[in-house]
Amino acid sequence: MTSPTSSTPMLRLAPSILSADFARLGEEVRAIEAAGADLVHFDVMDNHYVPNLTIGPLVCEAIRPHVQIPIDVHLMVEPVDALIPLFARAGANIITFHPEASRHVDRTLSLIREHGCKAGLVLNPATSVEWLDHVMDKLDMVLLMSVNPGFGGQKFIPATLGKLRTVRQRIAAHQARGGQPIWLEVDGGVKTDNIAEIVQAGADTCVAGSAVFGAPDADGGYHGVMRELRRQAASL
Repeated sequence: MTSPTSSTPMLRLAPSILSADFARLGEEVRAIEAAGADLVHFDVMDNHYVPNLTIGPLVCEAIRPHVQIPIDVHLMVEPVDALIPLFARAGANIITFHPEASRHVDRTLSLIREHGCKAGLVLNPATSVEWLDHVMDKLDMVLLMSVNPGFGGQKFIPATLGKLRTVRQRIAAHQARGGQPIWLEVDGGVKTDNIAEIVQAGADTCVAGSAVFGAPDADGGYHGVMRELRRQAASL
């Protein structure tokens, strides 16, 4: 897998364990890694910032020994700062958060990096890309939500494609000025039938939950759907 410090473009697939079988979570994350996943996407919801309650640092710590690939923690929580050290200690490699959930976005990004993780901002469908303008130097990732956060299995919001192009242009301009590479991730409703246009619009990292975990191979693995996602992504 290419790291956030590399300038080599590639498609990274990040299956979201929100759609996995939690009764056999260790097996599930081992299976997606064996199928070629680049990241484990880890959705944290607090029933406050978003209307759902999911998983915390103990689950992150529990799956960490089962995979070698990075764990990509998406914090849908408010307030956010207190959880960052806990997830860093639990084995997170990337931590992203929503700017609305932080009193001081710049400080929260610095806190993530101080704890040894890559840092990123998450923009909801109605959140302006202008949040990025004053913190580009502290970003390793921008995550665009292509659904309203809180629940898995939602349909992709088509307006995300234009937003992807806008953010890709901002990243390109930042790098042209000598800035660091920044990953551009999309989360929500990514399927085999739309991943090509998502990648063409500028995404280099795609989160897929139900699309992956809802399409197991006969042996319980996920090689078939992961191959098909990559094949479709390269089709345009």
